[in-house]
Amino acid sequence: MGHHEEKNAEKNAERNSEWDGERSGRLAEAVALREAGRREEARERLVALAAEHPQDAETAYQTAWAHDVLGLEAEAVPYYESALAGTGLSSEDRCGALLGLGSTYRVLGRYEEAVVLLTGAVEEFPEEGALRAFLAMALYNTGEHHESTRLLLRLLAATSGDPSVRTYRRAIEHYAGDLDATE
Repeated sequence: MGHHEEKNAEKNAERNSEWDGERSGRLAEAVALREAGRREEARERLVALAAEHPQDAETAYQTAWAHDVLGLEAEAVPYYESALAGTGLSSEDRCGALLGLGSTYRVLGRYEEAVVLLTGAVEEFPEEGALRAFLAMALYNTGEHHESTRLLLRLLAATSGDPSVRTYRRAIEHYAGDLDATE
């Protein structure tokens, strides 16, 4: 690489660093507004930021979330989809985006899409009980009542702090495996 090319590479790196710092600052401000209850203002700022940086997965995720908290589920979908199609989300944000999109699909009556998405999310993040709970709701909506109940009973047995549930944990897990079993 010649001297001229090195200088251009350095300038591009500086610009990218400045852009990332400016984007990160604006993103942080918008998230702070959402967390402070100024949801519409946050949404407006995030929509503008997402339009400027359409390939940025983190901005797309935060923009989706801003729509969701305002009950604008249909508007949130493309932002969730963009966030999940992109790269750069932390594992925690990816899990949140999967949960958000799966829940949003369910709220919009797109039950089969919710089941497919949330099933994959549970496989990717098996330790996340919230994903299993939302999957159970979507399964219920598709008429899969048996599987929905089985999933919820297993989640209850695994996570409940209720002393009486903990006493019967083994029985709950056993019967969750075959809800129709009789002796």
